Amino acid sequence: MASPSSLTLDDFDLAILALLQRDNTLSQRDIAQTVHLSAPAVQRRISRLRASGVIRAETAVLDASRLGRPLTLLVEVHLHDEHPLRTAGLQQRMQDEIAVQQCYAITGEADYLLVITAATMADYEAITTRLFGGDDNVRRFCTSVALNCLKVGLQVPLPGGPVQV
Repeated sequence: MASPSSLTLDDFDLAILALLQRDNTLSQRDIAQTVHLSAPAVQRRISRLRASGVIRAETAVLDASRLGRPLTLLVEVHLHDEHPLRTAGLQQRMQDEIAVQQCYAITGEADYLLVITAATMADYEAITTRLFGGDDNVRRFCTSVALNCLKVGLQVPLPGGPVQV
């Protein structure tokens, strides 16, 4: 797999990525018509973007609140020791826990920032028990409950600014 830094993206690639970020259900034929390439050329470019890791995943973004998980919680995790041998278990539990939507190792006072979805506060308590219970390296965790969602997105600004398609 080519590293993203060694991959050169041209205007066609950027236009394809802009379209896919908005709607990855577009057919290659529709993308081809929009960017003025042939469908096979678009297919080759998308395959190259996948193989290089520029396109990491293609998935549906679900509304957790409509699926019985109305709580979004932001959790700062503070550790005693950041040594990899002491954090490996916690990192694996965070990766394995499906309720953890996002997990970042961060700078500042906390060591990790998690975005978690839960059905109820009791559900959240069970999640935190699975994640942190019995881990003597977790010094503490601080939870903020999201009151309202102002924006959710995974779109990445593309080089050169907005691409007109």
